[in-house]
Amino acid sequence: MATPIVRRSSDQPSSSQSNEPGKLNSLPLVTRRIAAWATEMTLVVVSGLIPYSLGTYLNTRSDLNRVPLNPVLIVTEREIARPLALPVSYGTRNVAWPTNFLWTVAILAPLTLSGWQLLLLAKTGSTFPKRWFGVRVVNSQGQPPGLGAVLMREVIGRWTLSLSVAYTLWRYSPAFPNLGVLTVLAGLMILAEGTGFSSPKGRRALHDRLAGTYAIDATKPFKPSQLREKKPEQSQWNEEGDEDAAIASVVITPSQTTQPPSNLWRRLPLNPSMALLGLALLSMAGVLITLVGTQVYIQTQQNRRALEQRNSQQFLTLVQQLSPNSGASNEERRSAILAMGTLNDPQATQYLVDLLAKETDPSLVGTIEQALANIGLPALPDLKSMNQSLAGDLESIGTNPSPERELRQKRLQNNQRVINKIIEVNSGKLNNFDLSRVQLSQSVSKERPLFNLVLEKVDLSGVNFKGANLSFASFKGSSFRGVGEDGRWDTFDDQIADLSGAQIKQANLNDTNLSRVLMVRTDLSRATLKGANLANARLVNANLSSAQLMGTDVRGAILENASLTGADLSEAIFNDANLYAARLGRVIAIATQLSFANLSKTDWQGADLSGANLARADLSNANLSATRMTNANLNSANLEGANFRNADLSLADLRGANLTGTDFQGTIFFPAKQDPADQFVQTPTLGSQSAVVKGADFSQTKNLDAKQLAYICTQGGIHPRCP
Repeated sequence: MATPIVRRSSDQPSSSQSNEPGKLNSLPLVTRRIAAWATEMTLVVVSGLIPYSLGTYLNTRSDLNRVPLNPVLIVTEREIARPLALPVSYGTRNVAWPTNFLWTVAILAPLTLSGWQLLLLAKTGSTFPKRWFGVRVVNSQGQPPGLGAVLMREVIGRWTLSLSVAYTLWRYSPAFPNLGVLTVLAGLMILAEGTGFSSPKGRRALHDRLAGTYAIDATKPFKPSQLREKKPEQSQWNEEGDEDAAIASVVITPSQTTQPPSNLWRRLPLNPSMALLGLALLSMAGVLITLVGTQVYIQTQQNRRALEQRNSQQFLTLVQQLSPNSGASNEERRSAILAMGTLNDPQATQYLVDLLAKETDPSLVGTIEQALANIGLPALPDLKSMNQSLAGDLESIGTNPSPERELRQKRLQNNQRVINKIIEVNSGKLNNFDLSRVQLSQSVSKERPLFNLVLEKVDLSGVNFKGANLSFASFKGSSFRGVGEDGRWDTFDDQIADLSGAQIKQANLNDTNLSRVLMVRTDLSRATLKGANLANARLVNANLSSAQLMGTDVRGAILENASLTGADLSEAIFNDANLYAARLGRVIAIATQLSFANLSKTDWQGADLSGANLARADLSNANLSATRMTNANLNSANLEGANFRNADLSLADLRGANLTGTDFQGTIFFPAKQDPADQFVQTPTLGSQSAVVKGADFSQTKNLDAKQLAYICTQGGIHPRCP
């Protein structure tokens, strides 16, 4: 008995249609789908962008307490940085306490909103943007697709597939690591996927095909014909024909069910002999591969054991020859030592390291050093352990001169010299090598220095020098950072050394590459870093007192709570650097570039900042008392709450600066008569002095005297008491 078909008149709109704005009916479905998707993406992006931007702004405020960055944020940052080839941020930096919360929200909010939209789409077939634009997603029965289909549609089909193809093309293209190219490729892949990759069937996106879903017009009554794809050779059907065809399409004729299988996997069940033959061939191949692999493994193990046994026998023979009671001559002993250095045996390496710490004959000591140098990097772990043991013994004796101390000092010197030579010879091969807490500082006897670490123009990228003593060393022209396997700078696999907690006092680091190197609590006092690259380095709580940084590139570096007291920063570049609460008393910063730097709560008392560029720098609550800032550029700088007592601001440019709460007691605004003997920046002959405060608002400053106020008013400054 035929089931009667109930047709709904097209003149009677559905309930969903009546609730939609009339303008939506005039827009094509494709346009509304794109608009709904764009709205969904905008909501997700904005939900993360707003808290992130607010957290970034609050992080610039100096009146908020600073705390270590949340570990969740550190992990997230690194996991995002690696696939995008961004520089990995090493170390835990400090941020304002609300920033931790807001940046965490910036991660969780988009994830939560995305999950909520997926759930709505699974349960109802629409998100709020899709409802606004009259779009609905259904399965082949016209029902909401369910969570599994939605995950396949959105997570796998729409995003994973498109972004994976775009990322693969970008990663192995000459454009890597240009993020702009990745963005363009991702957009093209998403667009191509949304059009079904130009499928001849058209009309359905690839993610809909994968998930078995359909995007339909929710402003019109649902009809089964909406789920049928129109083929190119078919003509346009009318509505009644569509419904009849849809009903007829569910009828499956016997001839359709009896068609023979069209591929090999469907034929196998119908041909048991073919299946058994294939299984037998696969089994035989598996057995053969297993037998060959087993035989190769057994032979390899036998060769390894034979080599170890032969080396062990040679080692025992050489040990007997080197024993004090062997009666061997010095020449025979030297030959035995050199032979032991070729054994490639851990026992031989350990024996030579111990022998180096005991031998007193200078000729034999040189031979042992040569043998260990031939062994190379495998000898470093044993040498490091002995180095730490000798340094501990030397420290326990005390500093008073004595024969015992002199002997132990020479033993340590021998050990240090071998380590120095191995590192120098193996330049560029030390990535991730652990030399933490090693003692390589200068050794001095009564007569002369016994040892001084010299590693000039050496590639030390990736070495772990954490807690090491490298004082008085010479690293001139060396690099503590490498490009990594991809051969590109500033990507996730850069090989970066760790110098945290190391002592590098009075070391020569001229022209050294320390970019992005981690130097938390590192002691660089009195070190010379002329022309060095410290861009984006981590120098939190580092000691750079009396260091020489003339012409050094310190852009983007983090020097929070660092000490630079008495340092020479002349012509150094500190743009965008973070020196929050750093101590900079009595520094020389002539013509130093400090624009956009975070200098809040810094102490510059008695410093010389003549000709320094501090445009748009944050000097809020900074102590600049008794500083010399002749001809300094403070244009648009944040000087809120800064202390300029007794400072020399003659010819300094204060236009556009925030002077709220700034203390100008005793500040010099106009220069006295030029002293010919003055060796600092000379007064310019061109330009007008009135430009230095013209338009600057002194309304909320503190401790302006009558003379200062008169100068401000006559030179175009703003103050309530100006006529």
